[in-house]
Amino acid sequence: MTSSLQQSLPRSIPQLLFNASVQHAGRTAIEEHGQCIDYSELPRLALGVTRSLMAQGIGKGDRVAIWAPNGRDWIIAALGIHCAGAVMVPINTRMKGPEAADILLRSGSRLLFVQPSFLGTDYLALLAPYRPASLKCLVLLGETTAASSAGLDWDGFVAIGAATSESAALLRAASVNSDDLSDLLFTSGTTGKPKGVMSAHGQTIRAYSEYVSVIGLQAGDRYLVINPFFHAFGYKAGWLTCLLAGATILPHPVFDAEAVFQRIAAERITVLPGPPTLYLSMLAHPKLAETDLSSLRIAVTGAATVPPILIERMRSELGFAVVTTAYGLTECGGLATICDPADSATIIASTSGRAIPGTEVSIRDPQNRALPAGSTGEICLRGFHVMQGYFEDPQATAETIDSEGWLHTGDIGQQDAAGNLRITDRLKDMFIVGGFNCYPAEIEAGLMEHPGIAQVAVIGIPDARMGEVGCACVVLRHGVQLDEAGLIQWAREHMANYKVPRVVRFHDALPVNASNKVAKNELRAGFM
Repeated sequence: MTSSLQQSLPRSIPQLLFNASVQHAGRTAIEEHGQCIDYSELPRLALGVTRSLMAQGIGKGDRVAIWAPNGRDWIIAALGIHCAGAVMVPINTRMKGPEAADILLRSGSRLLFVQPSFLGTDYLALLAPYRPASLKCLVLLGETTAASSAGLDWDGFVAIGAATSESAALLRAASVNSDDLSDLLFTSGTTGKPKGVMSAHGQTIRAYSEYVSVIGLQAGDRYLVINPFFHAFGYKAGWLTCLLAGATILPHPVFDAEAVFQRIAAERITVLPGPPTLYLSMLAHPKLAETDLSSLRIAVTGAATVPPILIERMRSELGFAVVTTAYGLTECGGLATICDPADSATIIASTSGRAIPGTEVSIRDPQNRALPAGSTGEICLRGFHVMQGYFEDPQATAETIDSEGWLHTGDIGQQDAAGNLRITDRLKDMFIVGGFNCYPAEIEAGLMEHPGIAQVAVIGIPDARMGEVGCACVVLRHGVQLDEAGLIQWAREHMANYKVPRVVRFHDALPVNASNKVAKNELRAGFM
């Protein structure tokens, strides 16, 4: 992107919001359950949240969390947080109480927007035994029947804002700059507990302005955002991208192929990004032939190897004119490379495209030396969108970003002569279940909390439906009796569903290598 174009970009998400409210006035910004919010209305709604946050003592740089499914209130809360100059901390809706509480504690979040229940899960009950003392206030989203003692409902929260003038809120929003932190997205990386990735306003806006340009998103497009808002794909490449283009955001809380078909036909959806499993589910659905998909225009996928035939079928059977793939990780804002939609089906399916402007990709050997085109090594990234670091974790930051500014992704790949990036191996031992990244070290740490387990190693194994699922290879403590069903049930009670192993294998001892580390390649070999 040229420097003149960079200068024309909004410096912050609040400025983007105000610009969009003028530029796209008269267009629908958010549509949910038949209710429409015009772009011109968004600043007033966001500033209502900002005023209440300020009345609650939330200052610039303070952390405010959101734990809720995709929805209108999520977006308005997030924009209000941004306008307050606070740092948004999204929490995965599949997390259990201890996992959510850990993020709230380590981020120092002072206020939490939470939907009391979703898909039969009582989030307030999950959190209550573990709620950190640093969390001062809960604000309840959605239809709330919870006791008022649990927290403030939306109307009650907004009413508090009367104590703060709109002019004060506007001044706060105007004070937010491009290098101010906008969000902490917690990711496990390759080891241990999730770490908070620090990103700034300007980084996100610049990266996703490029994204809008490549995929051809336009004012008036209707974007069904199925990817969860707590992830960069649903937040930055989702609803925030719509604000950049003037598109309509249609939040969708959980993927169900039939419900999605109905929405595409009834609501004339034009943009539908998602992991390959989303499109495979649609293509396999018995109602495919009888559903009107003629409105569909843009698809963006990634996160797993994509068969070229899938790209062809997405074009011919689902009717997408634009199909592309992209690569990124939370540590670079979720976007580093992207295919040109004009590329061949083979290029789009077998590569993740070329670096966006302002980004360098380098394939490097174990000694951190750059390798020539066609060589296989670690994918390293450098550019404007690389994270500010891990929140309050300088050691982990230094281990991930070297002295020359290269972000070491842990992914293995190669670049062809044209600069197309091909991912050849996963982030160390990571595997992907239904579009969710699963990190064995994190799952292993959770399973080791079980009193009967002496040792455990988690690997990804092939699965016909999901692509991959987790397998826990377990050594039991002496004298302990435990079966596969019992351990899986325990895991379901203690961790997010996508992390729960689908298969358990019991061993007398786990194989180890010369360094006395578990030889996971030997464990995987049993499933090949």
